[in-house]
Order: sequence, then structure tokens, then C-alpha cells
Amino acid sequence: MAGQSACREEEKVRATWGRHLEFLVVCVGFAVGLGNVWRFPHLMYSSGGGAFFIPYLISLVFIGAPLFCLEILFGQFASRGPINIWEINLLFKGLGYTMVIMSGVISIYYNIVVATAIYFFFASMQDPLPWTTCGNEWNSCNCRTPGMNETLLDPLLWYNSSNGRLDCSSMNFTSSNVVSASHEYYYNAVLAITDGIQTPGSIKWDLTLCNLLGWIIICAALIGGVKSMGKVGYVSAILPYILLTVLVVRGVTLEGAYKGLTFYLKPDFSKLSDSRVWKSAAAQIFFSLSCCTGSLTAMSSYNKFENNFISDSLVIPLINSFTSFYAGLAIFSVLGFMSANTGLDVANVTTKGPGLTFVAYPEALAQMPVPQLWSLLFFFMVVCLGMGTQFPSVETVLTGLQDEFPMLQKRKNNLIFRVGVCIAGFLLGIPQTTQGGFYVLEWCDIFIGWPLLLVGFLQVVAIVWVYGLGRFSEDIFLMIGSNPLAWKIYKFYFRWAITA
Repeated sequence: MAGQSACREEEKVRATWGRHLEFLVVCVGFAVGLGNVWRFPHLMYSSGGGAFFIPYLISLVFIGAPLFCLEILFGQFASRGPINIWEINLLFKGLGYTMVIMSGVISIYYNIVVATAIYFFFASMQDPLPWTTCGNEWNSCNCRTPGMNETLLDPLLWYNSSNGRLDCSSMNFTSSNVVSASHEYYYNAVLAITDGIQTPGSIKWDLTLCNLLGWIIICAALIGGVKSMGKVGYVSAILPYILLTVLVVRGVTLEGAYKGLTFYLKPDFSKLSDSRVWKSAAAQIFFSLSCCTGSLTAMSSYNKFENNFISDSLVIPLINSFTSFYAGLAIFSVLGFMSANTGLDVANVTTKGPGLTFVAYPEALAQMPVPQLWSLLFFFMVVCLGMGTQFPSVETVLTGLQDEFPMLQKRKNNLIFRVGVCIAGFLLGIPQTTQGGFYVLEWCDIFIGWPLLLVGFLQVVAIVWVYGLGRFSEDIFLMIGSNPLAWKIYKFYFRWAITA
């Protein structure tokens, strides 16, 4: 790295956050994403309930916080993006390009999830909600609505209720072959899913338009760089907490909420003997904090040189972990209500991944008074959470390339470049808005994990052993005038963890 004078010279010409709070809210919005809503609650109840906090918090202390601190420090001192920063050793510059590519890939497929939430947001304005009825063109003869009992599984009744759209007269109905209306709406209406990735089908233009709207929002937020992103970050990071609190308060007052919360929180300490639970906790911490994508390096590169990064590296992971737990309260209180309403066990009304956000939870919200209101609030919250993650992810691509190719920073070129990247992101996402696009999205989500882990390991090796912890400690002293106790602990940890 360059010395202190070089870093200060870089700081003078490089844009910085208007206020330090902007950096915090943007990083919180980046870390607190859709995984906090659809992955952590399911992971917690399936991994020992309240007992899961033990491996989760241990992973936070020994994996999440140290890596988070390392990346923030790295970007803040160098004041450079994830590619240009590796001039410390050109051998590792490929890591920077890999980070930018991964951030680009994640942004493309993640925006499809946001587009789906936008789709549901607009659908929530209909009365009745489209995922609450059978007899629509996307429904099959197996469709059921919440609360339907077996006496209604009569072919004639189904045929009459469908207004002639379905010929179910020869259907043999049993309680085991029915499918929820919300399930069919998501997979048959929204996705119009095919039988596999080998059958892409046609483009879903309504979903494509939602994807376009998502990219327009991203472009508008990032057109002014960190200055505009910092202002938008107040909305994308803070508003979800307001909406989530509204959902929690409403959820815990519903009949059956206690049943859902007990299912979510009741500790099962026998699960702690299962190594898979510890592995899941470590993976959740690693991916939920979005380490090793280059985004933390890019965002912290806009910090002031003297910023106290230690407090940031502690506060943001703690807020992220709290949000995961808090979101679970909103999810399982409503699922408990649904369980009480349908007579099914909580385990039978919940699921994980997109199915929780776009099938189980909407079905539960539909059984509440004024379901349109609660659905609008929920999906607006999901859109905000998604955008909070998207802004830094896309900015990582922009910052990385603009730092590496300075001509892109010129005023005219900057505008064209930023708009062009957003257009490219939209166009590259079109294959995922086809009828078989869901399988492409799943493939991307599954296989992005291993490159992230490899990049994370190589990044730590490059900083700790190639650049050196001693020089890194000197850099910290240049920035804040001391070596905090937290860094001394991290320093000891990194040295022995990498050796092991």
C-alpha cells in the first residue's frame, strides 16, 4: 500500500459519504437482505430453536465480525475499489476481478427475486387477492383454498366453482393430492414454470417489466454515486424496520401466535451435537454479512481516512443478527395464526427459501382482516430489503471498474457507464424471466457459494500473510492513532486461524 500521504491525497480527490451515518445505513441495508426473512427463521427452528443461538453467536464472533472488520479496514485505508486495491500485490489482482464478476452475477439474479416481490406488491391491490382463489386460468383441479375441508373436494363443486374453466369431473380427489392456491399462483401464474432448465419456455413479460422497474430504481439511486446512494440508504435500510415492527406487533396479537413463536424459539439442545447445525450457523453468518464480494471494501473506500472502523465492524453484524431474529418473530407469529386457523401443525404450513416469502406467508396474510393492507406492507418491505442489498452490490461493480479505468470517472462517461451497466444487468436477467428462468436462478444461487468461500480464504491469506499483519497494524495506527484491543484480538485470531 501507499503511505499515509498517498492515502490522504487519494482521499482528497475521492468522493466520501456525506455523513458517517450514511455508510452505516447502507452497510446495514446491504447485510440485512432477503436471507434474513426467508432463510434464518427456517434455519433456526430446524436447527434447535433457541439453542441455535449458541453456534450462531460463536460463528458471529469468530467468523463474521473478524472478516467484516478486515474488509472494512482494507477498503478504508486504501480508498480504492475491489480491483485497484490489489496493487499491493498484482498476483492477487484476479481476486478483485472475481469479486466484481460475482457481485454482478449476484445483482442480476437477486433482482429477479426483487422483481417477483414487485409483482406481488401490485397483485396485492386486487380484491380478492389472486393467490386466495381457485378456478383461475392458472389453477389445476388439485387447487384448494385455506380452510377447505374434504367435503368440498367434490368434482361437481369444483367444476361449478371454476365457472367452467376446469373440467374436473373425472378427477379423483383426496386430501393428499390437493395443492394450495398460493402455491399454484406463484409457480403457475407468476413463474409459469416449466419442467426443467432444459425447457426455457417463453419470456414472462409481466415479470420482465417488474425486473425493468427494479433496474430503473437502482439506476436512479446510483446515478450520483455514493452521494445519492447514501441518501436513498436511509429509506431502503430504515423503512423495513418500521414495516417489520408493524408486522411483528400485528402478528403477536393474532390468535395462535404463541404456538408459532414457541415452535420458532423452543430450544432443543440435543441438536448442538449435530455438526451440520454448526456448519449451517457458520454458513449463515458468512453469507448474511455478504463477506468477500468486494462490496464492503468498495463501500468503506468512501469512508474518511480517520473513521473508527472497529465500532462499525461490531455494530453492523450485531444489527444484522438482531434483524434475523426479529424477522423470525414476524414470520412465525403469523404462521402460528395460520396453523390455528387451518388446524394444521406449524411444521406443515412453513417452508424455506422463496416458498416462505411467496407461498406460505402470503397465504397466512390472506387469512387476516384487511389482507390487502398487510400484503402491501409485507411485499413493500421485501422490495426495500432487496433494494438495500442491490444498491451496494451494483455499486461494487461500478466502483471496481471506475477505479481500474479512471476515464470512466469523467462526468459524461460516468453517466453513460452507470446507465449502461444497469441496462446490461436488465438484459442479462431476461433469461431468468422466462418460464424456465427459476431454475437458472436456483443454479446461480447454489453455485455462487463455493467461489465466495474460496475468494474469502485467498483474501485473508493475501492480507494476513502476503501483506502482513504487522504492516496492517501500522496502517491502523496511521488512521486512528492507536491499535484498539479489538484489533489486537483479531490479529491474534487471524494469525493462528490461518496457520491452523
